[in-house]
Amino acid sequence: MATGNHCEYGCCRCYHWCCIWWMDERRHWPEKINLSRRCSVLFWCNSYGNSSSSLEASPARIRGALVSTNGFLITGGQFLSYLINLAFTKAKGTWRWMLGVAGLPALVQFILMLSLPESPRWLYRKDKVEEARAILQKIYPANQVENEMEALRTSIEAEKAEEGIIGEGFIVKLKGAFSNTVVRRGLYAGITVQVAQQFVGINTVMYYSPTIVQFAGFASNQTALALSLITSGLNCVGTVISMCFIDRYGRRRLMIISMFGIIICLVALAAVFFQAASNSPAISSYESTHFGNNSTCSAYISAPNPSSWDCMKCLKAECAFCAHKASKHQPGACLASENHIRDLCRGEHRVWYAQGCPSKVGFLAVILLGLYIICYAPGIGTVPWIVNSEIYPLRYRGTGGGIAAVSNWTANLLVSETFLTLTKALGSAGTFLLFAGFSVIGLTAIYFLVPETKGMPFEQVEKMLEKGYRPKAFRHKDKDVREGKNVELQNTH
Repeated sequence: MATGNHCEYGCCRCYHWCCIWWMDERRHWPEKINLSRRCSVLFWCNSYGNSSSSLEASPARIRGALVSTNGFLITGGQFLSYLINLAFTKAKGTWRWMLGVAGLPALVQFILMLSLPESPRWLYRKDKVEEARAILQKIYPANQVENEMEALRTSIEAEKAEEGIIGEGFIVKLKGAFSNTVVRRGLYAGITVQVAQQFVGINTVMYYSPTIVQFAGFASNQTALALSLITSGLNCVGTVISMCFIDRYGRRRLMIISMFGIIICLVALAAVFFQAASNSPAISSYESTHFGNNSTCSAYISAPNPSSWDCMKCLKAECAFCAHKASKHQPGACLASENHIRDLCRGEHRVWYAQGCPSKVGFLAVILLGLYIICYAPGIGTVPWIVNSEIYPLRYRGTGGGIAAVSNWTANLLVSETFLTLTKALGSAGTFLLFAGFSVIGLTAIYFLVPETKGMPFEQVEKMLEKGYRPKAFRHKDKDVREGKNVELQNTH
């Protein structure tokens, strides 16, 4: 787990090995994994560490905004990656350039981090006191170095005392975390928000947004990438909104509002894709044989009732739709999905559809995708990392945050790897409706399990979890029940 390596080996060494692995392995990865998706592997290495270290050094009143800057840098990087992908859409060897250029940021980071010293705290814990002092002398004025060394010594002694109580080793810490009531309640909240963040389907939108845009009826790869660039930019803008409001309106409120917006957008997206699928252009037998029988989709030729076929049925048969020359909404051809046949179709100035069908409501899907991301980014997109950085007791913060981060990336893997399979099995409309159902479950879990931690010192958060958290509406109800029981007891006496 990342937290264990962070403490045992130090930040710089972990980052160096991540950069080397990134540059070496990128040549083995398949064509269809885009740049933003590969970047997520590096985010695994530092996603929790960055937010946790930022939060522990920041005042309670502004720590939400400070930790949100980590999300802003990530979403800004995703936006930049889509911009780079768009620039290579017309270059020879398109995907090879997209894949290869991903090694440059890792190379730059690796070179720059060679000059970055280890943390003085880590060096002091490893009994490298003079090295820690030398680094502090580069950071602080000479008259403050001894004070910082003394503060470091006191802090590390306290940490070691706590570790003596908890025990050493990851397995021991893990058992201690689950046996501790406060930590266990914190994990309920932390894992809930992290899993909910993924099961609203955001990473399918970010990883596959060009494909989703094509599902909506935009056939051009360049157009699809340009529209997905807009969605990526909105994600970055939404993170800035979070930085402005997270410490004013609170974590819980932003997440709940965010989840309501996400559910509405997902249901609306499902309706748009259902409408597009129900009204896709019909398949014309004349148009399909226009390019020669060898070019026609074999499944269409052998179908018992080919007159009932439309564009969507053609694509489900793993063929492609060549639109009518006069209008893409008129009956077109169902052809074999091969490159030379695609060139024949385009040679007659027709539009080739291999992912989605021509639709009069496709633009609504793009608008709803934008609204979905604006609802996602300020709330459930940013807040889970903040909640997980402040909801655990100090001695269990690394363990608890690491467990939550693993649950996040496990859910990420599950959702992203099953998205295309789900779209084939359920269709685009059914897939988005499924995510809407998951979002309803996530909203319910957040409402009952996740407390508000805005502006609360860590000690106060711990005391709140000791008592147990209940939503405000249920707290009043429980209080009334207890008061009623007390009155009954008084009356009996």
